[in-house]
Amino acid sequence: MKVVIPRKIPETGPELLRAAGFEVVMIDSDDPVTKEELIELLRDADATIPLLSMKFDKETLEKAKRLKIIANYAVGYDNIDLEVARERKIVVTNTPDVLTDATADLTWALLLAVARHVVEADRFVRERKFRGWGPFLFLGQDFVRRTIGIVGFGRIGQAVARRAKGFDMRILYYSRTPKPEVVPGAEFSELDELLKKSDFVTLHTPLTQETYHMIGERELKMMKSNAILVNMARGPVVDEKALIRALKEGWIYGAGLDVYEREPEVPDELKELENVVLLPHIGSATYWTRNTMSKMAAEAIVRFLKYGEKPENTVLWPF
Repeated sequence: MKVVIPRKIPETGPELLRAAGFEVVMIDSDDPVTKEELIELLRDADATIPLLSMKFDKETLEKAKRLKIIANYAVGYDNIDLEVARERKIVVTNTPDVLTDATADLTWALLLAVARHVVEADRFVRERKFRGWGPFLFLGQDFVRRTIGIVGFGRIGQAVARRAKGFDMRILYYSRTPKPEVVPGAEFSELDELLKKSDFVTLHTPLTQETYHMIGERELKMMKSNAILVNMARGPVVDEKALIRALKEGWIYGAGLDVYEREPEVPDELKELENVVLLPHIGSATYWTRNTMSKMAAEAIVRFLKYGEKPENTVLWPF
């Protein structure tokens, strides 16, 4: 049986698949494939390990006649039309849990970078502008005993909250349902109240119809003028045009983004702003995490296609 991997991933997974007797076709490139190339690659594939950026819409799925399982190399799966996959009895899996700590760590890297002007200050030194210590040089925001608001309180949101305890912060969180005692001391809050009270707001929700543009002009204007917003969820959770206005006009202090509304497109207006730190979707980019994701995706394929068992981390089991 044939497994297609449409973009180069760590060899941990491909090696496991080959050892299990599968034919593995992996594109040895860091460049994304086009939709037409993806369709051609999948024509005789029994399984695939795609990236979140690869769209498995109705046309793509219907032309993949032999496809039996999509082992998404991501925790998210909004790139896959699950209804069509269900109709075609295609199993869908993901790679949760292993991304949690890496993504939570990067959330804090962005918070600290924006609050303490790390990127600007680095550039300042490199451009040979540093003339010595000054009392007003790159003044930033404090964290200790401030309030952090966490939107989306799943594994990643909870990990961010646990790290906030080291700064002795008040922790507010918003989720569809309260989760008492998951993180001792964290307080459930409705979204509007969280936005009004928080000095730092981090986003960790999946992309759904309910979360699309969850943070727009109305919500940004509720936030404190010295507040910082970090988006580690999905780009369209934030109305990017409204965010650009907020940063330009000083509705909020700054922002840190690892995801974008029309990714990989990043608006020039964002690139020109000094009060935003921009990253290229690297929330899970640690050696251990990416290798483990590769292994998990491969294990799901082996378990289903070789042993006929339901894989762990199944998003869709159409049987």
